[in-house]
Amino acid sequence: MTATQHTLSIGAANLVLFAARQCGVDTDLLAQSVGINADRLLDPDGRISVRQMQELWYGVVEATGDPDISLRIGEMINPVAVGVLAYVMMHSPTLGGAFARLCQYQDIVCNAIRTTGRRDGDTFVLSLAITSPDIIVPAYAVNSELSIYLSAIRAMTGQPLSAREIRFAYPRPAVTREHERVFAPARVVFDASETAMVLDATLLDIPVLNASQSLFALFERHADDLLKQLQAPTLTSRVRTEIVALMKGEEPTLATVADRLAMGIRTLQLHLKEEGTTYQLLLDDIRKDLALKHLRDQHLSTTDIAYLLGFAEPSVFFRSFKKWTGQTPGAYRTAEFSPSL
Repeated sequence: MTATQHTLSIGAANLVLFAARQCGVDTDLLAQSVGINADRLLDPDGRISVRQMQELWYGVVEATGDPDISLRIGEMINPVAVGVLAYVMMHSPTLGGAFARLCQYQDIVCNAIRTTGRRDGDTFVLSLAITSPDIIVPAYAVNSELSIYLSAIRAMTGQPLSAREIRFAYPRPAVTREHERVFAPARVVFDASETAMVLDATLLDIPVLNASQSLFALFERHADDLLKQLQAPTLTSRVRTEIVALMKGEEPTLATVADRLAMGIRTLQLHLKEEGTTYQLLLDDIRKDLALKHLRDQHLSTTDIAYLLGFAEPSVFFRSFKKWTGQTPGAYRTAEFSPSL
């Protein structure tokens, strides 16, 4: 996605923090360490960046000493506590209807993963695709989502249902005992072409317990409103677009971008702060992404790339790139793109 910043709901972050709290972790301190203050955690409509969530997962794993906590999260939390998406699902008439709403409103919880469902013979495949480069460790995201989905299926139907197969697109870990325990008796597959939960198609017709048609309509309207707000271009995405358009041989300045957006400099800075970022962070992030892209083009010298990114001197680009990656541009290009022997 380019028009929308990759974010997830505060509710999703609170579920992870709740699980960590059960393990004795000081979650207030942990949240603060990744830039999430207590007030933001109390905002039901608030959102955090996917990068912050990835940092939060790192912190939770380190603080708990449990590398598999993302797999067990569905057992540790109330699966209907995610927010409006959970409410829409739990008032859908059938499990199949709940899956349809999950795919429709997934972005409300996290817009960095695309969830789709399809019939495949006598099975129903619920597929998860990572759509954001900000998800550095996909296992944290997909483990937790599949774990919560399984728990939600059981809570909505009141039955101990299981998947037929669980597929992970990431490589097989050294230890898979917890994967097999959490999803038993499903067959667990690694290095798959997609991450997915495969269910018997007959399960789609199972009614959802205590589903209310009137509440379903109410929560669906609310979900529609939230989705429209989320899909509207954010100021962050507009600033990113302007930076890329202006980056032609000179550094795009904050003043120039503010002028193009018909905003004062201070106003622009304040609004970006509200969205959890700064102009300099956006500029650095874009330069890094474009640098990595340009280095794939063997016809561009590192001096050419420095110019394209608006650096006054190649040496400034080299220092910045080393700060981003730990390597010089030339060393990175050699290591990443030279044919292996």
